[in-house]
Amino acid sequence: MHSRRMTRLTNAFSKKLANHRYASALHFLYYNFVRVHQTLKTSPAMASGVTKRLWEIKDVVEMLEAWEAVQQRVLVRKG
Repeated sequence: MHSRRMTRLTNAFSKKLANHRYASALHFLYYNFVRVHQTLKTSPAMASGVTKRLWEIKDVVEMLEAWEAVQQRVLVRKG
């Protein structure tokens, strides 16, 4: 139970589907790329060969900022 977005017992409950999707995506990104698992002694992404290094939160933030910049460019082209 790392993410309380599935239950209505806390203030973190998602009332909008889009917010729930974003929160779930962030949770799974952290779980698979940043968090070191006890049994694997590494992240699942490293264990499966998706990445060669353990990510930090800084890497996640930089990736999200790059994605947002691309989204802004797409909106400017359309509008």
